[in-house]
Order: sequence, then structure tokens, then C-alpha cells
Amino acid sequence: MLNMHELEQDKLGLGIDAGGTQTRWALAAPGGRIVAEGTAGGLSALQMGSAEGRESVQATFAAIAGAVLAHGRPAAVRAGLTGFGGDGAPLQRCLGELLGLDPQAVVLSNDIEIAYLASFRPGEGYLVYAGTGSIGAFIDEHKGFHRAGGRGVVLDDGGGGFWIAREALRHIWRIEDECPGAWEASPMAHAVFQHVGGSDWSFSRQFIYGRERGEVGKLAIAVAATAERDPAAAAILREAGRELARLAQALVSRFGPRPVALAGRAAELHPLIVETMRAALPPETTLNQTGVRAHYAAARLAAEPQHSTL
Repeated sequence: MLNMHELEQDKLGLGIDAGGTQTRWALAAPGGRIVAEGTAGGLSALQMGSAEGRESVQATFAAIAGAVLAHGRPAAVRAGLTGFGGDGAPLQRCLGELLGLDPQAVVLSNDIEIAYLASFRPGEGYLVYAGTGSIGAFIDEHKGFHRAGGRGVVLDDGGGGFWIAREALRHIWRIEDECPGAWEASPMAHAVFQHVGGSDWSFSRQFIYGRERGEVGKLAIAVAATAERDPAAAAILREAGRELARLAQALVSRFGPRPVALAGRAAELHPLIVETMRAALPPETTLNQTGVRAHYAAARLAAEPQHSTL
């Protein structure tokens, strides 16, 4: 006869939050208790477009499956993947085979949808997420997904980590155009050049054009670290806050007043970002900053008796 622990293990839900720089997973028992968690390399659903990318995704999924099965076999999976556009059959089959599950037990969605459900029930509020990129999201009462922004770092993604990094490099090099050597008086420039490897343009060029977007976004940490000593860094962070407020305001204008949740690592870089965002929103708008754990939310969704889809 199975004991309660064994019965609980039979009903585990696996949640996966896959981003470009890191993938996080968690196992939840019925009722929502997290029983295990871990990390793996980053992945994107867009990688499924090439043979090399598919091999990379499968390797990451295999690493996750190996770690998960050491704790127990999940009954269902809920995965949020950056770049996911709806064609999930190959990914479902891959995860299903690795975990010994029917592909129908694997439910996929965009990573932002999972992040939203970690903050609100459908129709309840708006999520503004600032990581490497940025996006505003609303899931309505009928589970329809609506966005503001999230168009990618080449086109926009204002207020995200990549945007902050790009703005810092742009500012530094425009000043250098006008007054070569001016960077030596700038705490932000010192921090940025230390991060990219040197003060010669070749280092910045290689960094911004040769690195993955997630790596570039990490430069925002160096920018934020100098905000108390460099007015230019502080100005960039304030502008980031205004960019994030624009995303929230776009959703408010379209769907009416609702609470706003701000999440993502870029939003946590410095208090100036959330302070400026709050000041830029209408006074009646409720804004809360949340340290959302999307892999926990996904795991708890997967562990629900009726494993639902959006």
C-alpha cells in the first residue's frame, strides 16, 4: 500500500521557465509545495528552426529531465519558453520522451504568460516585465493574451537590460566623439569599459555586436552600480522607468484601470527605475514590484488536479 509521500510523488507537477540566458525548473506537489528546483542553460523556442538549435534545446531538456527524475517522475509539465509562438508539438514530444510522459501531458506557452499567472489571475491586472528585454502583458478573463512592446532588442524593448546597456554605450561614445578622453572623468564609463574589456572602441564594438543579447544585458548591472556617482547613469535608469511606465499605460488605455505588477531582474537594478515608473503613471494606478518566480508558478499549475491551458 502506498504511503502519502509516495502518492504525492505520483502527482508531481514540473514547471519550466526558459529564458535566453538561463532555464529554471521546479517540482511541485499537489497543494503547491515546491519539493525540488534547479537551473540549466538558456534556451529559446526560436532555436527549433535549425538543426544546431534543436540539438541544443534537446541537450538542455535532457539535462533538466535527468535532474528532475532524480527527485521523482512528474505527472504533468507546464513550460514557459521565450520565443514560443504556438507550434509546440516537437517540443512536447521531446520533453515527453525524456520524462516518460504522453506529449499531451506537456503544456507549453510563452514565458511571459507564465510570469503573468505568477502575479495575477486572468483579467486581474497588468504585468510589466523587464529582463534582457521588456514587455507589458495582460491575460483577459477569456484567457486571451495581449501585449504592449516585447518586439525585441533590435526594434525596441525600452527599459530592459539590453536597452540600458545600449544607452550607456551610446552616451559614452557620443561624448568621446565630441571630447576624446572624457570617459576618464565618468564613473559609468570606467565601470562599462571594465566590463567590456577595455576603453578602445574595438572592445565596445565586439561586445555590442558580437555577444548574445543576454550577455549584453548584463552590462546594465555595471551602469546601475554607478548611478549614485554619475548623473548620466542615473538619467538612463530614470528613462528606463519611463519606458516601462509607457508599457503599463498602453495597456491601461486599451483595457481600463487595473493594478500593475513590475517584475524582472532589470527592474530590480536600482530603486530609481521603479520610483520613476511610479511617478510616470496616473496617481490612481496601483504599482507593486514583485520578485516573481515563474518556474514555481508553472510547477503549481502543472500540479493542479485539472492541468489547464491558457
